[in-house]
Amino acid sequence: MPTEPTLTDSQPAVSRAELEPASAPRPPAPARAPVPALTLAAAMLGSALITLDATVVNVALPAIGSSLGGGMSGLQWVVDAYTVALAALMLSTGAFSDRAGASRAYALGVAVFTLASAACGLAPGLATLIAARVVQGVAAAVVLPASLALVRQAYPDPGRRGRAVAAWAAGGSTALALGPVAGGALTTVWDWRGIFFVNLPLGAAALVLLLRAPRSERRPAPLDLPGQATAVIALTALTFAVIEDGTTSAAAWAVAVAAAALFVRIESRQPHPVVPPGLFRDRAVRVAVAAGAACSVAFYGTIFLFSLFLQQVQGRSALYAGLLFLPMTGVIPVTNVVAGKLAGRHGPRLPLLLGQALAVAGLAALFGVGPRTPAAVVALLLVPMALGVALSIPTLTAVMLDAVPDERAGLAAGVLNSARQVSGGLGIAVFGALVPGGFTAGMRASLSVAAALLTLTLWLSFRLAGRPATRA
Repeated sequence: MPTEPTLTDSQPAVSRAELEPASAPRPPAPARAPVPALTLAAAMLGSALITLDATVVNVALPAIGSSLGGGMSGLQWVVDAYTVALAALMLSTGAFSDRAGASRAYALGVAVFTLASAACGLAPGLATLIAARVVQGVAAAVVLPASLALVRQAYPDPGRRGRAVAAWAAGGSTALALGPVAGGALTTVWDWRGIFFVNLPLGAAALVLLLRAPRSERRPAPLDLPGQATAVIALTALTFAVIEDGTTSAAAWAVAVAAAALFVRIESRQPHPVVPPGLFRDRAVRVAVAAGAACSVAFYGTIFLFSLFLQQVQGRSALYAGLLFLPMTGVIPVTNVVAGKLAGRHGPRLPLLLGQALAVAGLAALFGVGPRTPAAVVALLLVPMALGVALSIPTLTAVMLDAVPDERAGLAAGVLNSARQVSGGLGIAVFGALVPGGFTAGMRASLSVAAALLTLTLWLSFRLAGRPATRA
């Protein structure tokens, strides 16, 4: 039988490497090609996380108050600490994303948001929870513009990019719709801390998906740090002034007014201001910002009020309350699409006026809700207001962007989104201040405030509709 050759003393000793045939050096392994769909998935997941946290907390507020105390003002800060930080910093985080590179900014924002979520879930007291919510808001302000920049980077073809942006927006709308339901389910099945712990695996998944995204280039982008700092001080002080009482409120009003005046002065002298004063010279911009703010007061304020009303006044469970919001929030993604089609076919006038009028009518219908109102009736009465807001917002955004030059489109969108977030937070602060004297009466007073604001912006929009835009 054949045998393997062996070495003898008469043969020169050779190594195994010499016995084996020589081979050429191995080429380096090719880098994995970026997959646009995975980049889009990462961007959608991060954006959905940020949007989810804007509404998921509301249904858990009674449980948080029972666990950590703090009264109504403490619960308002649990919501507004996140909202104010997000809104104030959104003015300049787009520029930060450009300077750092969208992929780096996104990774940093998601990582910080995830760690802050863990801190929220582990918070031993209300002060710690509120502080962690501020960090969440700061991180969220970085994630939102960076996620959209990643989508733009992954899809250079305009046609495919448009579909990708639509998918990105739909992901945010779906998260908004699921927020109250998810909050109720997690609070009932697990604990209020579960609404924060669930962000940990989702944040980790977003970072893993980001590994297949190419590194983004850094681009020079000016930062207006003095303007950004005074904006944060003014908005935070204003929120303090509305929520707190007595001497603290008076001091906060003074700080808010001084910081706002300084902000205007800085912006008028900055070569690259975060909010160019000239942006508001066009009436369409002013109306779009005002109407967007009124819509946010109505929408976020109503969710805040009825989350507490359903549980504290009617005695519903957190899960039951969350499910009652599903008809209201579930219509939003579909209605956003309908608004775009209506505007494309009939122009912005129809959805702009119809949406705000429907929101006012919906708020008026909610005046009759009381402690004995059946749950199914409450759920149905919440729908018209949400329909009206969902019709209005896409149209207002289009009106805003049509009124500014192309190079200011990102800035204009940032200003509009920031105004909406700030107004939603302030609306919650005002409504929370109105209800302690008697919840049902305070709730009706709050709904009256929201209806009055929307009636005013409806009138302004009626005067604006059909008027040709003048570029700022």
